[in-house]
Amino acid sequence: MIIIGFDPGSRYCGYGLLQIESRKVLAAGCDVIDVTRGKTLALRLKSLYENIMQILEEYHPEIAAVESIFFHRQVRSIFTLGHSRGVILLALAMQEIPVVEYSPREIKKSVCGNGNASKQQVRYMINQLYPLKESPKRDDAFDALAVATCHYNRMKWLQ
Repeated sequence: MIIIGFDPGSRYCGYGLLQIESRKVLAAGCDVIDVTRGKTLALRLKSLYENIMQILEEYHPEIAAVESIFFHRQVRSIFTLGHSRGVILLALAMQEIPVVEYSPREIKKSVCGNGNASKQQVRYMINQLYPLKESPKRDDAFDALAVATCHYNRMKWLQ
C-alpha cells in the first residue's frame, strides 16, 4: 500500500509518500511542488494541479492524507490556502483516491507526541523515523511526510 500525504500551499506544496507492507514501512520519501514561477494565483493553481496529477500517475497511491486548514490571523492567506486544498482534493477525486484529513495538531501529536511541536521538531522526528536518501530543503516536504505518517499511525491502531 502507498499512502501520500499533502501539506497544501499556494507557493510550495509538500508531498510525502510511504510504501507499507505488512505493517512495516518499506520506503519513504518527500519533496515539494514549487509553483512560485506562476505570475498569478490561477497559473500557480494550474501548475499545482498538473504536478499533482503527474505524481499520482507515477506512484498510484491507494489513499491520501491531507492537512486541514488551520485558522490564521491573515484571512487572505486562509483563502489562498483553501484554493490550493481544493486543487489537491480535485486531483485526488479525479483519480478516485480516498482522502482523509488531519488537523496540524493531530499530525504533530502523532509524529512528535506533542500537538504544539515546532517545525524543527517535526523535521527531526521524520529524520529519525525514515532514512531519507536526500534531505529536502523545505519544511513543507517534512510536514507532508508527517501527514502520511499520521495516517499510517492511525491505520495501525484500527487494524
